[in-house]
Amino acid sequence: MANEHQHARRAAADDHRPAAEPAAPDTPGHPTHPEPPAGAPHDAPDGTWRGWQEATERALYGPDGFYTRPGGPGPAGHFRTSVHASPLYADAVATLLRRVDTALGHPDELALIDVGAGRGELLSGVLAALPEEVSARTHPYAVERAARPQDLDPRITWLAELPAPGSLTGLLFANEWLDNVPVDVVETDADGVPRRVEVRADGTERLGAPVDGPDAEWLARWWPRPAPEAAGDAPAPGLRAEIGRPRDAAWARAVRTLRTGLAVAVDYAHGRADRPPFGTLTGFRAGREVRPVPDGSCDLTAHVALDACAGPAAERLTQRAALHALGVAGRRPPLSLATTDPAGYLRALGAAGAAAELTDPAGLGGFGWLLEPVGGTACAGLLTSDGTA
Repeated sequence: MANEHQHARRAAADDHRPAAEPAAPDTPGHPTHPEPPAGAPHDAPDGTWRGWQEATERALYGPDGFYTRPGGPGPAGHFRTSVHASPLYADAVATLLRRVDTALGHPDELALIDVGAGRGELLSGVLAALPEEVSARTHPYAVERAARPQDLDPRITWLAELPAPGSLTGLLFANEWLDNVPVDVVETDADGVPRRVEVRADGTERLGAPVDGPDAEWLARWWPRPAPEAAGDAPAPGLRAEIGRPRDAAWARAVRTLRTGLAVAVDYAHGRADRPPFGTLTGFRAGREVRPVPDGSCDLTAHVALDACAGPAAERLTQRAALHALGVAGRRPPLSLATTDPAGYLRALGAAGAAAELTDPAGLGGFGWLLEPVGGTACAGLLTSDGTA
């Protein structure tokens, strides 16, 4: 089954999205000329062969890209993130910001930078959850390549690029941003040699040149191929991987935005010991997982090698552990409350259900959190020690 590109799918239980649409019945994993999906851009597909990194950049962020197309619904119109699942998530980020504020000695201006801000939902929720004393000192920044939404809180500064390196003090938070940083895909050929996968706008793929240079070095260190089961086994064709070097660089640049504070990345992740043998590249459109086609009609995403992104002082947790440390727990309220305060019981029951969804280890709770303190150790251990808001 090695030649069937069994992409590691984001299962419905993982993020409450339906299962993927089946691939076209051509050569497995190499669809030829599928019918254009509903909602695809009006211009004809481009027949140019490109690496997946370039093709994804054009499809997501080009003039008529999935994220930058004027009038689009934004990420919430196509998939469900922790931000959209419950206000408890914004409350937890607000709690983390308060811990950062305390660790930094309550600076006169406290930055909150949301990288990959979508339509600003997380920033709006955090601002609403902060006490006035902290809110008055907080300067929120949304970093997003799409246009600023109408009616967004005027306190939020909307930026197409990250602020200057070393310019801000506070919390940088990137929720499901790195999985949309475009990367190249490689696949082993019949001789087991990793080659770059080239793709056309209609999703047709072919194998290109062998991987060499820094990309080959990255693969050898961070995504090694499985060892043969027995001596003399033939090389395995059809194994796929995503080269995470652009994400490592993007995260390092995001961290450098801070002069002092804490940088946090939250995403679908995997570790070096359990890289998926067929990669994770996939697409999403209108709440459904679909075959990845770089024509601007769908989101293109791949899970993140957060261990490769991590700096030497970084900590890694599951979302379940991180949110528990921030006070989000899925415990049911005592049944006695239903008698003494029925309305309060129902509110508490709803909050417990939302917390359980956010911390489910088989779903959103299985996300990876990468926490990187900047400018010293003041913001280290805020989720692994007894830090309080």
